[in-house]
Amino acid sequence: MLKTKKEFVFIILAGIFITNAVVAELIGGKLIQIGPFVMSIGILPWPVVFLTTDLINEYFGETGVKKLSLITACLIAYAFVILFFAINVPAAVGISPVNDNQFYAVFGQSMWIIVGSIIAFMVSQLIDVSIFWFFKKRTGEQKIWLRTTGSTVISQLFDSFIVLGIAFWLPGKINFDTFISSALTGYVFKLTIAILLTGITTKFVTNLLKPLF
Repeated sequence: MLKTKKEFVFIILAGIFITNAVVAELIGGKLIQIGPFVMSIGILPWPVVFLTTDLINEYFGETGVKKLSLITACLIAYAFVILFFAINVPAAVGISPVNDNQFYAVFGQSMWIIVGSIIAFMVSQLIDVSIFWFFKKRTGEQKIWLRTTGSTVISQLFDSFIVLGIAFWLPGKINFDTFISSALTGYVFKLTIAILLTGITTKFVTNLLKPLF
C-alpha cells in the first residue's frame, strides 16, 4: 500500500516511463518518411520518456533513474523473449486471423533491434542522468531548463546513432547514407520535441509536483 503522495507519483511516472520505452522498441522496426528524410516510428514515444526521466531525476534522484532504467531494460528484453516464443508457435491454420508470415512481418523485425535498442537505451540513460546532475550540482534548484535540455542534447545524440547503427546498418538493412540521414533526422526530431517539452516540464514540476516534496 502506498504511504505517501510521493510514492504514488513515482509509480505513475515509472509506469509511463516503462510503457513508452517498451512500446517504442516494439514498433521501432517500421521506418517512416518525412519529406526526404527517413526515421524509425519508434522515435515517437521517446519524448515522453525524456519528460518522465527529467521529472524522476529532479525529484527522485540519480539512483532512482538508474534503477528504473535497468528495470526497463530487463523488461524490454523480457518482452522480446515473449515475442520470440510467440513467433515460433505456429498459428492455427484456417482459424487464426493472423498467419505466421503476417505475425513475423510485424513483430519479427523487432527481434533484430533488441541488442541495439537495449545498448542504446542504457548508454543514453546513463549519459542523460550524469549530465543532468552535472548541471544540477552547479545550478541548484535554478535553471531546470538547462539540465533537462542539456542532458537530452547529448544523450540522444548517442542513442540515435547507436540504435540505428546496430539494428539497421550493421546487419545491412540500410546503407551508410541512409543510416546517417535517419539518425540525424531522428535526433533533430527528438531534440525539437524535448525543447518544446522543457516549458511543460518546468510548469508541471513547479505547479504540481513541488508541493508534494
